[in-house]
Amino acid sequence: MAEDLSILTRTATPPDQTLRYGPHPDQVADLRHGARGTQLPLVVVIHGGFWKPAYDRSHAQAMSAALAADGWSVLTLEYRRTPGQPQDTVQDIAAALSTLVAQATPHNGDVLLIGHSAGGHLVLWAAAALAMPALRGVVALAPAADLRLAHGLQLGSGAVQSFLGTHPDDQPNLDPMNLKAPTVPVTIIQGEDDQVVPLAVAQSYCKAFPATRLVALPAVGHFALIDPFAPAWAAVLEALRALSGTRPASAGTAE
Repeated sequence: MAEDLSILTRTATPPDQTLRYGPHPDQVADLRHGARGTQLPLVVVIHGGFWKPAYDRSHAQAMSAALAADGWSVLTLEYRRTPGQPQDTVQDIAAALSTLVAQATPHNGDVLLIGHSAGGHLVLWAAAALAMPALRGVVALAPAADLRLAHGLQLGSGAVQSFLGTHPDDQPNLDPMNLKAPTVPVTIIQGEDDQVVPLAVAQSYCKAFPATRLVALPAVGHFALIDPFAPAWAAVLEALRALSGTRPASAGTAE
């Protein structure tokens, strides 16, 4: 199916604040205040783009603005994306989460992570690798959840090799498949027609971690999951509401 790429250039209402967590230009995050922020967890958005310098948080602004309009306070992270320097990337994610959550008010003290594509990889990594007492759940949208498989499929024209600077077997601690299971609920939302990060990648992660809830959406591609105007967006909102306790989640590992 042909992907609608309009979300990559769509404009959005500007953030209320931009916070800094380090001296590098990419060590920043945009904060949007939600009207029901004091009642809801803070939603931390980590953008995708196969960890490449060309793709920054700008294409996550529309989804972030839509989440804020739904009442959530939203923190949209930027991070360093230097080829062959993956430690910079994960160190930035860790630093942003440890530094900015307390500043990103209002929220009820809890945190939900949501990430798309490469950002989906990073939220799964963070949930397993970092100590985050406030974390209540993770939503991974079409995540690059299995780096070894993604490398074997040559996703993003060799994006995994470019990101890591080596074969994924040489950086096992950066692959969520090699880490412990997250201790919080994880929902993966995946388009069945995604040709950028195919369903098989999500299925591989769910096989390794069967407590994961997989929501597979027929006739949905890669970018519809971050497009507030797409029908698939309803599944994203449902997952966040379920993890926050404002909507019931269906039990089980896969749908």
